Amino acid sequence: MIALRSPLRSLALIVAVAVPIVAAVAAPPAAAPAASPAPAAATTPLDRYLDSLRTLRTTFLQTLADPHGREIDRASGTLIVQRPGKFSWDIHPQPVSAGAGAAGGAGAATGASGAGQLMVCDGVNLWFYDRDLQQVTVKPVDAALSATPAMLLSGAVDVRKSFTIAAVGERESLDWVLVEPAGAQADFRSALLGFEHGELRRMILEDKLDQTATIIFQTIERNGPVRPGEVSFRPPAGADVIGTPRK
Repeated sequence: MIALRSPLRSLALIVAVAVPIVAAVAAPPAAAPAASPAPAAATTPLDRYLDSLRTLRTTFLQTLADPHGREIDRASGTLIVQRPGKFSWDIHPQPVSAGAGAAGGAGAATGASGAGQLMVCDGVNLWFYDRDLQQVTVKPVDAALSATPAMLLSGAVDVRKSFTIAAVGERESLDWVLVEPAGAQADFRSALLGFEHGELRRMILEDKLDQTATIIFQTIERNGPVRPGEVSFRPPAGADVIGTPRK
C-alpha cells in the first residue's frame, strides 16, 4: 500500500498494499507475535489464501506512523486484484485527527476523487498516476516491480522465490504471517499480514525509514467479477507522461 510519492506509501502500495488506525492496532513489526517463526517451507495462512485467490476487491483505511509511533498520514482507498499479475490500487488522502481510532474506519473509503494516487498493473505495464501533479509514470512490469505487497497479492512473481514467508502465531484474534523480501531492492523491509478465518484483514509494513504503514481492509469481496477496464489504464488528457509503455 496519503499524498505521498512512493508506490509503497501510496500503496501501500498496495499493497500495500498495504499497505489502519495506528492507535488501535499498529504495533510495529518488532512488537508483532513473539512466537518463533515456522520453517520457511511450512504452509502458512498466506499460502492457503493465495491458493484460492482469483480476484479481490476491497476498500481499506491506511495510516503511516513515524519511528516514534505518531500518526503522520492517513488515506483511504480501493484495491482490486485480478490474478495473475493485474491490480489497481486507488488511494485518497484523509485528514489526520488527534485521537483517531478504529471506529474512524466507517465510511473512510470515500476520499476526495480529485486527489491522491492511482497505481495500475495491467499485466504488461505498471502505471503510477499522481493526480495532484497531473503526472503519469509508466514502466514495463519486469522493469518496474520490485518486491512490493501488490506483487505478492497479484501473483506477478513467484511468492516463495521473491519473499521469505513464516507463520508467527496469533495476536489480537488474527493469525499473523511475516513476509520479508528476498532481494535488496524491495520497497519495504518487512510486512505482517493478519488473517481472520482465512480472510486477509490487516497489513503492517515497515519501510526503510523505520516508518510503519498499517492497512485495515474493510469491505471485502473475494473471487467476484472484475471488469477489464478496472485493471487497465489510459493517461488522462493533459497529464504529463514519463516513460514509454510496452505494447
